[in-house]
Amino acid sequence: MSGTLYLVATPIGNLGDFSPRAAATLGEADFIAAEDTRVSMKLLNHLGLRKPLVSYHQHNRFTAGPAILERLLAGESCALVTDAGTPAVSDPGEDLVRLCAKSGVEVISIPGCCALVSALAVSGLPTGRFAFEGFLPASGRERRERLSELAGEGRTAILYEAPHRLRATLDDLLAVLGDRPLALCRELTKLHEETRRTTLSQASAYYREHEPRGEFVLVLGGAEKAAGPAVTLDEGAAMVLARRAAGERMKDAVRQVSAETGLARNELYEAALKAGQ
Repeated sequence: MSGTLYLVATPIGNLGDFSPRAAATLGEADFIAAEDTRVSMKLLNHLGLRKPLVSYHQHNRFTAGPAILERLLAGESCALVTDAGTPAVSDPGEDLVRLCAKSGVEVISIPGCCALVSALAVSGLPTGRFAFEGFLPASGRERRERLSELAGEGRTAILYEAPHRLRATLDDLLAVLGDRPLALCRELTKLHEETRRTTLSQASAYYREHEPRGEFVLVLGGAEKAAGPAVTLDEGAAMVLARRAAGERMKDAVRQVSAETGLARNELYEAALKAGQ
């Protein structure tokens, strides 16, 4: 019988946030797969635990993942941890979970700290629907494409950013998205925790004068909904019929009026048929 993979959320700064259940899970697991064994060793020392550690991270996941799976299939249990936060969320742990799912290995989440949820909760922005973007690509076409997608995103968006890239990211967001409400959360749960509720333009100006310090979570207001068509459906149907009277085919007339007014083609077509009867 195969073992179990436990996804154990670790503190994002304050060790007091580590739950008793999470500590018990680390103590009961046969071994721990860690993003950085040195970081995880500090947590184990704090808890007074001694456990075998194996390395599992972005750069070795294609070799380490199958090795961990083999041990799980042999009946061992493994606790997967990252340096901070919830494993498998914007994290190579998702690849290990996928391997386990394909092989029928049970995966259990031990909930706890998650920076994106903490930042969203204190942002003051709409929380009912949101999009998590993680870290933007560093540069190039992929970064431009992601920024372009965000320009039309109506939900609250959450991004992670390192201090040395914050200024460039704020400037790029402002250039592509225009000014938006922004909650800038820094050093969550730590001694110098700060939430700055501002706008993209104000944040960009502020950090041109101040050195960014600490890890950041950006909670960004969604794009405003575009105003509805200025032309009513009946008026659009009349425009279609006028084009028909001038010799255009119905399909071409509907397509052109739809492009000019923003009215949906199918609704415009049906309205024109009824109006022409």
